[in-house]
Amino acid sequence: KHGAIKQFLKDVEWGDLDYLVVDAPPGTGDEPMAVAQLIENADGAIVVTTPQDVAVQDVRRCVVFCRQIGLPVLGVVENMSGFTCPQCGHLTRLFGKDGGRIMAAEMGVPYLGAIPIEPEVVVAGDEGTPVVQAQPGSVTARAFGDLVRTLNERAGEHPARSAETHPE
Repeated sequence: KHGAIKQFLKDVEWGDLDYLVVDAPPGTGDEPMAVAQLIENADGAIVVTTPQDVAVQDVRRCVVFCRQIGLPVLGVVENMSGFTCPQCGHLTRLFGKDGGRIMAAEMGVPYLGAIPIEPEVVVAGDEGTPVVQAQPGSVTARAFGDLVRTLNERAGEHPARSAETHPE
């Protein structure tokens, strides 16, 4: 795994990037360690959790891991924060409520926002198009836009740069 990750990070000509997002499995295993070691001068990590306690506990360990290796935690994102019924608009919290927000506050890391479960994400993904392009007015696309704006503002960049204008 380490060799594949190294090849992906070191041998690919990425060009001029604003961000490189690496989605690693949760926890403190080989993959996150390899990424942390191979990306020199990384600005930090964004940790993603779902609201339920078992996921939040895993992400707590990830925050501690980042701190131990000197990788700043830029913030916490709560994924699958709820499902809004497309017919009636009722919000159902399938995995609990605010686990990521509470954990972020307890650990002293920024809370970046919540991403809901939305069928449009599946449909757009199956069609090979990011939901922020396929359904820019959807709840999820707006949530991603808010998250990117928050990150850009914290990085000192102009807040107009967002997922809606930079969908990659």
